[in-house]
Amino acid sequence: MTYHSIRQIIEQSKMEGRTVLTEIESKQLFAEAGIQVINTKLATNREQAVTLSKEIGFPVAMKIISPDISHKSDVGGVRLNLQTPEEVSKAFEDILATIKENYPKATVHGTSVQTMARPGTEIIIGMFKDPQFGPVLMFGLGGIFVEILKDVSFRIVPLTQKDAKEMIREIKGYPLLEGYRGREKVDVSNLESILLKISNFVEQYPEIKEFDLNPIFAYRNGVVVVDARVILAE
Repeated sequence: MTYHSIRQIIEQSKMEGRTVLTEIESKQLFAEAGIQVINTKLATNREQAVTLSKEIGFPVAMKIISPDISHKSDVGGVRLNLQTPEEVSKAFEDILATIKENYPKATVHGTSVQTMARPGTEIIIGMFKDPQFGPVLMFGLGGIFVEILKDVSFRIVPLTQKDAKEMIREIKGYPLLEGYRGREKVDVSNLESILLKISNFVEQYPEIKEFDLNPIFAYRNGVVVVDARVILAE
């Protein structure tokens, strides 16, 4: 399914009575908001998965697409670094069989087929709504770091340029963004710009209750969102 605007994505989910967007929808939403996301397509059958993987180019990653499953890797719904059409075909069958066996009542749309992103510094940007202060943005080191280190900063929306600068620089892991011990230096000014874009986006669409962009791979010359999860208000 292809959408042409953020509003269409939100309205379609409302019509279907869903508050949790799929990974495909979540990425389309942020792409429309001007945020760079990894090339991701929906495959509804094995043959389509193979065709899409050839179009995207190997290696690819595949993930279960279901509004009922948020933590895809925890349920055996992810396959990475697939190098051939045969591996893609088998991965599609294996993912769907695993989900059918363990989550028979889950609604399954298919799997995503996406470019295997070059590893970078993993970042998380998220938003939740505080009962008193309203939308709050979160920034920090992503991937497993966010769960282990909990090295994050927060600001109330709307953000100023000063807020964006401070959010990034006050996390303890900031030296990693500066190229600590030979790591690739991250384009911090680009991260600031993305935080401001997302702040503006949150103000424009109050229907969005919360989201996580995790991980975002940050590089010397840009960033790309690898995974996204969006939850709408009831």
